[in-house]
Amino acid sequence: MKIIISATASFNFQVLFLNNRDSKNLISNLRLLISNCVFLYLKFNEKMRTILIEPTENTKVMKFVADYNLIPGSLELDRSSDISEIPLAQELFNYPFVERIFITANFVAIAKQDTVEWEHVAESLKNVIEDELLANPRIYLQKRKELYQIYAEMTPNPNAMKFISNKLLIEGFVEVKSKDGVQGVPLAEAIFNEFDFAKEVFISDNFVAVTRDDSVEWHQVMMAVRGFIAEYLQNGGEISNIEPQKHENPVEKIINREYTDDEQKISDILNEYVAPAVENDGGKISLMEYDQENKTAKMLLQGACSGCPSSTATLKNGIENILKQFVPDLVEKVEAVNG
Repeated sequence: MKIIISATASFNFQVLFLNNRDSKNLISNLRLLISNCVFLYLKFNEKMRTILIEPTENTKVMKFVADYNLIPGSLELDRSSDISEIPLAQELFNYPFVERIFITANFVAIAKQDTVEWEHVAESLKNVIEDELLANPRIYLQKRKELYQIYAEMTPNPNAMKFISNKLLIEGFVEVKSKDGVQGVPLAEAIFNEFDFAKEVFISDNFVAVTRDDSVEWHQVMMAVRGFIAEYLQNGGEISNIEPQKHENPVEKIINREYTDDEQKISDILNEYVAPAVENDGGKISLMEYDQENKTAKMLLQGACSGCPSSTATLKNGIENILKQFVPDLVEKVEAVNG
C-alpha cells in the first residue's frame, strides 16, 4: 500500500491511499512523522513566545518584551495586590527582590530591589516569563472569560452608545471627558487608545457609555467597541483606580457648598422624577446651582446626555415643566451645562 502524507502549516494531515505496497511500515512511519511535526509545532510556539530583554532609563526597572499584545489596558501590581488569577505575577513574586510588576501592551516591566544586579537575574526572569506565557498567553486564568456578557443600547444622544454588562462594574460613576483625562481609569484609557473616534467615556454601575466624534457612524463601529469592552473585562482588565462619584450626591464634588432649602426641594424632585430616566439612557443630571432672584435652575449634564442635541429640548419640554408643576414658586426657567 503506497501512501502520500502532507502536512500543512497548521499541522493538519492529509492521507491519500493510492495502492497496496509496503503496508507493514505504515504505522511506524506515520508515528515518526507525527512526532517530528509535533516537535516542530512546539518549537514554533516557543519561538513565538520568545521574550526580549530591554533596559530602561530607570536602572531598577527592566522590560521584557513579547511579540504580541499581552492584555488590553494595563496592570500595575505590588506584593499587596490580588494576584490569585495571574499566574505570571505569582511566579515573579516568588523572587524576593521583585518589588513591582507592570504589564501593558506587549511587555512586562519589573522593578527590583538594589540587593541584586540585573546581569545576575534578568535571564532567569526572562525564562519564567516565557514559560508562563506558553501556559497562559493572555495573562489571566481562562475562567475569567465566562464572567462578562455585553450588549449595546442606543441613547437619546445619537453620538453616544451604552454598552451594558451583566455584572456590576463600579458603584457610582466615573466620567472621562477626553484622552487627556484617562489617568486612573484603565478601561477608559484602553478605549481611547483602541478607537480614535472615541471622544468621551462614562462608566456607571453596570454600563459604559462611549461618545463618538463625527468621523464614524455607530453602525460601522458598534460591534468592534462591544467586542473590545467584552474582551477587556473578560481578561480581567482594571476598570477604575479612582474613587467613583456617588449617585446620591454627585454635585458635592463640583460645588463646595450645601444645598439651601429651596435647592434641596428642586434636587429631590430631580432625583425622584427625572434622574432615573436620564440614568437609564446612559447619562447623569444634577442641580448645579439655583438663582433665586431669576427663578432659574442650572443643571449639570454628564455621560450620554452631555452635548446631546436633544438635551435642550428635553430640559425645556420635560424637566422645566415638571419643576414648574411641583415648585411653581421656585422655578420658571431651566438652563443646561455640559459636564
